[in-house]
Amino acid sequence: MFSRKMVIGFVIAGLFSIILIGQLQSQQDPGASTGRGRGPGRGQGGMRFDPAQMQQRMMERLKENLAVKDEEWKIIEPRLTSVVTLSREVNSSGMRGFGRGGRGPGGPGSRGGQGRNQGTATGEAAASSPPPSEIEKSTAALQTVLEDEKSTPDQIKKTLTAVRTAREKGKQKLAKAKEELRKVLTVRQEAQLVLMGYLD
Repeated sequence: MFSRKMVIGFVIAGLFSIILIGQLQSQQDPGASTGRGRGPGRGQGGMRFDPAQMQQRMMERLKENLAVKDEEWKIIEPRLTSVVTLSREVNSSGMRGFGRGGRGPGGPGSRGGQGRNQGTATGEAAASSPPPSEIEKSTAALQTVLEDEKSTPDQIKKTLTAVRTAREKGKQKLAKAKEELRKVLTVRQEAQLVLMGYLD
């Protein structure tokens, strides 16, 4: 059995350990104490999240997996990029972190926001992102209507129809983009993209 003094000693040692760990983490992430650390649009160490850079890295991995030469890639890359982008739009919910009054996950005024600094980080990330697609805009409009308790059934139905129309157009564009991509692929490359889920 441990004596009372030993138990108290263990507790004090544990408290000192927790304080020490907290200090080390603050030194590694200077923005943690000011609210400028991790948050929407920022990664480890306060680095800003760049969607364009992330997509570029993904395309580089695809090029490597497909074993494509540079000259071939110049033809394949724009078509594959179109398929990747349209697939993301059609298969996702269509939301990109914006809604009524600019609110969204982590945005100003939302539950995930932690103040003006994180709102600025979100704005920086949005600035490097491509403009919203018709699917994203129509979905955001539907969210706005649903958040308004005064919205009428006709208003909801109208915006819901717009979402369905945008998604149907997106599916048609995706089907055409996939067909254009197949024209410049070898059978092996096409099979690999089917396994990856980019082609049917």
